[in-house]
Amino acid sequence: MKHTFISRLTTTLMAGIVAIALVSCNTNTSQKEGNSEQSQTTEETATVAAMPLKVAIEGKFQLPDLPYAADALEPVMGRETVELHYGKHYAGYLKTLNALIKDTDFEQMTLVEIVKASEGKLFNQAGQSLNHYYFFLQMAPEEQAKKQPEGKLAEAIEKTFGSFEEFKEKFQSEAASVFGSGWTFLAYDKEGNLVITKTQNADNPVTKDQEPLLAVDVWEHSYYLDYRNVRADYLKNIWKIIDWSVIEQRYDAVAK
Repeated sequence: MKHTFISRLTTTLMAGIVAIALVSCNTNTSQKEGNSEQSQTTEETATVAAMPLKVAIEGKFQLPDLPYAADALEPVMGRETVELHYGKHYAGYLKTLNALIKDTDFEQMTLVEIVKASEGKLFNQAGQSLNHYYFFLQMAPEEQAKKQPEGKLAEAIEKTFGSFEEFKEKFQSEAASVFGSGWTFLAYDKEGNLVITKTQNADNPVTKDQEPLLAVDVWEHSYYLDYRNVRADYLKNIWKIIDWSVIEQRYDAVAK
């Protein structure tokens, strides 16, 4: 009898241990699965954030793919700013431009030719499309961007402005003084000189027979989310993401 009781007790205890083990196993499995799902969601979010923006546009002129992810310019330029500026503003100019030139003589022209030959609404859409092309393709993540020019461009900047630092100070001052919406460019004129050119709204140096090298957007949509109304802070920080290797390539392509 005693042996029978011990046997039953042992059996009951063993069953309890197995049950606890199963519950523990199931709990651990659920936690692992939950952690796995959470990890997967985090990874997916990170992957989406790291993906370059791609916006499909119908018509002749298309958005160029960005050579960096939407969040890659942070903290100088936030992800939301890039998404809105590139994916909405820039894309909107191109969509309207394509609609305006459809079935017209302008459809056979290059973007620069359209800017030089057009006026009114068409000029505004073409000018902004050209301006933003220079703007978005000259930037790179802060850790990758070449921070100052070398070679012939560096020599030309020193000859014209005294030094690279003096050039930046003058450029920032000119850009800060643009009233309302507009742009500031480092450009190459037809006499072979470097010039800082300010424009209003959608205007571009090509209308003055100048070749744009560096373009800085001072419309509020380019900085308001990150810097509110303090344009000076935006202008001070943007040098961190200007890739001077791109500006050098533009200069080498046009310099005589």
